[in-house]
Amino acid sequence: MSFKLINLITELLFPRCCPVCGDIVLPKGELICSECFRKLSFIRQPACKKCGKEISDARQEYCYDCSRHKRSFDYGLALLNYDDTSRTSMVKIKYKNKREYLDFYAEAIWQRYSKQLMRIRPDVLIPVPVHPSRKRRRGFNQAEILAELLGEKMNVPVVNDALLRSRKTAPQKQLGPAERLKNLSEAFVPGRRLTGVKRALLVDDIYTTGSTIEACTRILKESGIPEIFFVTICIGRVKG
Repeated sequence: MSFKLINLITELLFPRCCPVCGDIVLPKGELICSECFRKLSFIRQPACKKCGKEISDARQEYCYDCSRHKRSFDYGLALLNYDDTSRTSMVKIKYKNKREYLDFYAEAIWQRYSKQLMRIRPDVLIPVPVHPSRKRRRGFNQAEILAELLGEKMNVPVVNDALLRSRKTAPQKQLGPAERLKNLSEAFVPGRRLTGVKRALLVDDIYTTGSTIEACTRILKESGIPEIFFVTICIGRVKG
């Protein structure tokens, strides 16, 4: 049986659902409905030169958060503004087992940022880990799946054990930036040491305050990787 025929049968038996509306994708064969694609708020320029967050003033180099807090990572890229539409889609991925939505987001990241990603020339992709108990409950880590999909497109290996999640974090909504970072710094520990790796690309689904990426970056740099970049699906809107 040919690969094309297998795909056709799979599509008939298990039609792909849209990551925005959740219905069967129209037109068939696409990864997202054409109408729903227009509902997504893609990051536009100008954007922060450190975290990639959309900003309003082209004369500024950095967003409100990055201009006030030291960042250890080199810079990052994000696909979407974190609004109601993208938030709903991320919730379905994490808590409704809609991991197939990540096929669209990986493809969209690649279509939009392939040149920038290849210019980074990472030696490895490192997904941000979740706590083992959370991974067992969900059955997957969305950052790992996204990293694997991007790694195939970039022809770059994915290392899932360079960072480990040692404990769950307390709820962070009421915490300030410093408290968030402290909370997360105690949640991650170094894993397998990557000899000879000079550049790593962290992969995650959502960047809000940057505390998670910052905590992971510090651990990886302490482990001997001098340059750390990141890519995420969503990023929080600018403050101030």
